[in-house]
Amino acid sequence: MTDLETAFSPDGPLAEAIPSFRPRAQQLEMARHIADALRENRVLVAEAGTGTGKTYAYLVPALLSGGKIILSTGTKTLQDQLFNRDLPTIRAALKVPVTIALLKGRANYVCPYHLERNARDGRFLTAQDAADLRAIARFAQVTQSGDKAECSEVREDSPAWFAATSTRDNCLGQECPDVKECFVLAARRAAMDADVVVVNHHLFFADVMLRDEGMGELLPSCNAVIFDEAHQLPETASLFFGESVSTAQILELARDTRSETLAGARDCRDLIDATRALEKAARDFRLAFGSEPARLSAAQVAALPDFDKCLDALNGEIDAFAAVLETQAERSEGLANCLRRTGEIGERVVRWRSPDAGEFIRWVEVFPQSAALNATPLHVSGVFRRQLESHPRAWIFTSATLAVGQNFTHYCNEMGLSWMDPPPVTAVWGSPFDYAKQALLYAPAGMPDPNHPEYAEAVARVALPLIRAARGRTFVLCTSLRAMKRIHGLIGDGLERAGEKLPLLLQGEGSRTELLDRFRRMGNAVLVASQSFWEGVDVPGDALSVVVIDKLPFAPPDDPVLAARVEHLQKSGHNPFMHYQLPRAVINMKQGAGRLIRSERDLGVLCICDPRMIDKQYGKIVWRSLPPMRRTRVEPEAVAFLEQLPPPGGA
Repeated sequence: MTDLETAFSPDGPLAEAIPSFRPRAQQLEMARHIADALRENRVLVAEAGTGTGKTYAYLVPALLSGGKIILSTGTKTLQDQLFNRDLPTIRAALKVPVTIALLKGRANYVCPYHLERNARDGRFLTAQDAADLRAIARFAQVTQSGDKAECSEVREDSPAWFAATSTRDNCLGQECPDVKECFVLAARRAAMDADVVVVNHHLFFADVMLRDEGMGELLPSCNAVIFDEAHQLPETASLFFGESVSTAQILELARDTRSETLAGARDCRDLIDATRALEKAARDFRLAFGSEPARLSAAQVAALPDFDKCLDALNGEIDAFAAVLETQAERSEGLANCLRRTGEIGERVVRWRSPDAGEFIRWVEVFPQSAALNATPLHVSGVFRRQLESHPRAWIFTSATLAVGQNFTHYCNEMGLSWMDPPPVTAVWGSPFDYAKQALLYAPAGMPDPNHPEYAEAVARVALPLIRAARGRTFVLCTSLRAMKRIHGLIGDGLERAGEKLPLLLQGEGSRTELLDRFRRMGNAVLVASQSFWEGVDVPGDALSVVVIDKLPFAPPDDPVLAARVEHLQKSGHNPFMHYQLPRAVINMKQGAGRLIRSERDLGVLCICDPRMIDKQYGKIVWRSLPPMRRTRVEPEAVAFLEQLPPPGGA
């Protein structure tokens, strides 16, 4: 059988099967650490800089280990890449008889029951939605997996998918008349039988922590869990260890009940009327928060004039709805399921209003069309540690951004790893890229304080010479949507005054995938974006030569979850800035900076406008955590570096 040294050697099976493979010392050393952790059932926390080849570094020892492995990734895109490309490639190269399976959340699979029910109901907002649902119905007849990622005819964000998939709430489970055709259950059966199962963090927490069918059965039988993009885990865990109830869920319940009533209790007019009344109460509750999206603490919402009145009305309407629904629930499985959901939603609303004495943060998130009542744990460390200790197995956490400098204390504390016995093994492998030659870090002199009313103007003034010198090819990453829109407008005005005809893109003008495709294809574009483009975005080659970051990415101090955690840390005698806010900002900054250099041939300038990185003592921690690029504070040096780059498209 192939061993690690042979697998990664210059004339080994990977080099033979993969033309682009190059042996890297960091990759082999990381693979050795992972193989040791798998063999000894240890916890390993590993940061691997961009270009290390961490995917192969964990896949090779995983496939050679002979055990059952769960791979959990940050995004469905990376899931698909692992399952469709990386795993088959390595399995073939190593010639190991390993079976692999892909498991996603149920919203990714066509549900024959809901598809048929909603197609028959035939109520659509647009002709396009109706056409999309017909296309999904055709896809359902020929697909083996039911995975909507394979249905190229229908956009991933089409509203028709809501009518063609199930949710945790409205799935009928084993009582479903179409259970034999269920794609979700088929995917779960395949996962139970496979040696390597690829999931994502959302599914891992939703199914393991909430003990849904599926992963709750998978975990006891596996020998190891490997988390890629592990820096996302604290946020994802907070989401699933908490509790949430939203007006969107209530509207969905009303729609589903109406559909089930038309199918199984058409003569009960009272139930149709009750669904309308429930929808009105949910919409009135959303209107209590005004028109703007926001994140509000429990104290802030309690001070709103209509909040209590609208929540009382919603609560009363849920009770009235349940009373009518109870009289019809025996007429179909679908109606019985709607009654169960009504009870759960009512209980969540009651719990939010009178929470148990626990370490939970109560807050409300207001979206353009909905509002959600949230209860988020102050910390997830205790709950997560119990999962780790429940079964002896290897747990491996890896990402390009986990440490602050070389220190993993913040991450290990957040995830409950610091108190484990034996303690986790930690390791950092720097990027093999030659940052001193490939990149320049530019911290412009003379920037105003980030709270200055004209700070956005200063950022645009700094960005424009770089954009012009690079002939486009720029990401401008902003820490707020307001700053993003303002800076986008200012850059547009500046380019127009200079007579530059460069394509200027703005986050929100299309989906993230569409915007990235346009950016890569144009080759000379400028994209102004916010948080969703700070990570998981890969533009190797000369389409991206400048990344401008407006501010150090500290979470807004008035965010209700952050404010509660800061208060808790203060009461515990800790410095919340040094223990929590700064480490998180460093990890986020490393993600944003990581967009620039994605291959050995990439060249570019990283411009961080925020003067606190230079002027404040804590700024040195940020500065030292960034890749070892050459550094300058002088604009002509940055411009000269960009002017010597090859022109866009290699022309």
